[in-house]
Amino acid sequence: MATREMSVRKSLAVNWQTYLGRGIIAVLFGLAAIGWPNITVLALYIIMGIYLLVTGAISLGGSYYAYRAQQMWWPYALEALGAIALGILVFAIPNITARILLLFFSIWLIGVGIMKAVLAMRYREQIEGEWLLVITGGLQVLIGAFIVAFPREGAIAMITIIGLGAIVYGAALTALGLNLYYWQQGIIEAAKPSEEERKRAA
Repeated sequence: MATREMSVRKSLAVNWQTYLGRGIIAVLFGLAAIGWPNITVLALYIIMGIYLLVTGAISLGGSYYAYRAQQMWWPYALEALGAIALGILVFAIPNITARILLLFFSIWLIGVGIMKAVLAMRYREQIEGEWLLVITGGLQVLIGAFIVAFPREGAIAMITIIGLGAIVYGAALTALGLNLYYWQQGIIEAAKPSEEERKRAA
């Protein structure tokens, strides 16, 4: 059991680039959503499609990297496949209604958010910076729940909520990525032989 829990921690740490990259992309998406003057709903969907494809590709890369490192890879794969499928849907079916697209997007957000929060709570004693994982998962659930609860909100209000949520979510993901990076560096430094040990070995 302890080995499995440590595997969870390592699988997060070796993929710190995944969280950092996705965090930066999410912040850029949020800034584009609320900072673009007179942005149209169609333009927002195009940006959303690009965001989903890019974040899906990054997560898929993280899944492959975790698999090669013999760490837990399936959460990244599930998130990646859902994001890529939604991203393809945006461009493959341009006539899809806004309500249906937002519904699928919210289901993906809620599902991935719950998975992250459960993972963090289950292994909270083994995961470094687990509260950041809970925050990112919780934000995804809140944004998804808002979209489901208020599907008829005005376009400007929806764009603002999604944009602000993406910025906060991206900032939390970036912080998680940096947290995992410093934890991993600490493990690497601790594993290095000390000066005294090197002298004895010589």
